[in-house]
Amino acid sequence: MSRTGFIQSKVGGLPRPFWVLFGGSFVNRLGTMVEPFIGIYLTQARGVSLATAGLVMTMFGVGSLLSQPVAGWLADRLGRRVTLTGGMVATAVTMIALGYTTSVPGLVVGMLVLGIVVDAYRPASQAIVADLVAPEDRPRAFGLLFWAINLGFSVAMVAGGWLARSGFTVLFWVDAVTCLIFGLLVWRAIPETRPVREDAQPGRFADVLRDRLMLAFVLGNLAYALVYLQAYSTLPTSAYGMAMAVNGLLIVVVQPLTNSWLARFDPSRVLAAGFALVGLGFALTSLVSSAAGHAAAVAVWTLGEVLTAGIPGAIVATLAPPHLRGRYSGLYGLAWSAGSLLAPLVGTRLLAAAPGLVWPLFGGLGLLAAAGQLLIGRAVRRRAAQTV
Repeated sequence: MSRTGFIQSKVGGLPRPFWVLFGGSFVNRLGTMVEPFIGIYLTQARGVSLATAGLVMTMFGVGSLLSQPVAGWLADRLGRRVTLTGGMVATAVTMIALGYTTSVPGLVVGMLVLGIVVDAYRPASQAIVADLVAPEDRPRAFGLLFWAINLGFSVAMVAGGWLARSGFTVLFWVDAVTCLIFGLLVWRAIPETRPVREDAQPGRFADVLRDRLMLAFVLGNLAYALVYLQAYSTLPTSAYGMAMAVNGLLIVVVQPLTNSWLARFDPSRVLAAGFALVGLGFALTSLVSSAAGHAAAVAVWTLGEVLTAGIPGAIVATLAPPHLRGRYSGLYGLAWSAGSLLAPLVGTRLLAAAPGLVWPLFGGLGLLAAAGQLLIGRAVRRRAAQTV
């Protein structure tokens, strides 16, 4: 294959608005400097106690739980473009306000609002891809978005640590500016893609909750999220830096090379394989103690993450009726919001109660999520055939 043909197989055939979304997502994640350092900011820059910092972070989690279903409803009701842009503008305003807030009540309210608005773009973004991209290209498109977000975040982690030396306020400003850039790009360069239902009925969230196949899919992804998010809360401190370095490097290098190849296979089987590999990688953590051992375990679960990169969004787009794509994406996002809130609580308590069992248990949960995805795979394929 020629170099041109190789590049075409990776990025060709996708519409121009998708690339605007791709570029905007990358810029937005380049500025994601507040969330990774918010605990340090609260305790060092604002001088709050660990208990108070925990309360503030909990309010962020509560806001995140509200965010996804609300944003999904807005994406279907008001449109993808206005929801995404509005979420970015609201995030920018909240970032600036938080950067200058000193009172504990103000921090609590600010973090609740930030939790609501910071990821409100996700259901609208996923719905835009589903609206614009043909079904056969969706795994590749969602995989490219995943890569852009991870690449931007990897750079932001390094840059944020460097910029924080000159004061945390600059992090809030950088985050706010990149949010505004993303919102402006969407408003100026992406047309509204929301399909109009022929009977003029907008649909309800109850319609999503009656879809048992979607509920089973979301439950499996919640189980997977509980496993994967242990990387950010329960890994040994000595392994954390190694984990982030190996994970970031493999995602940036391997994922774009395998993206179009993985799109050729059945999405449910690829996703199940990814869940299983992530579970296996975390289970291996109980057997290693050296830096090389931890690097190998991280490499295993990172390869599983690569397999899952673009698949969930493509499956959600398959399951959702066009007029409910925002709500379906919001329900999927709710699984990750709930996972973000529950994973550290479950992981740290298990680690305290049964340190020798914690990693085998999470490994088993990853395998259980994989088995569940295989069980619903036939129904997903049948739904896909009906929507062609």
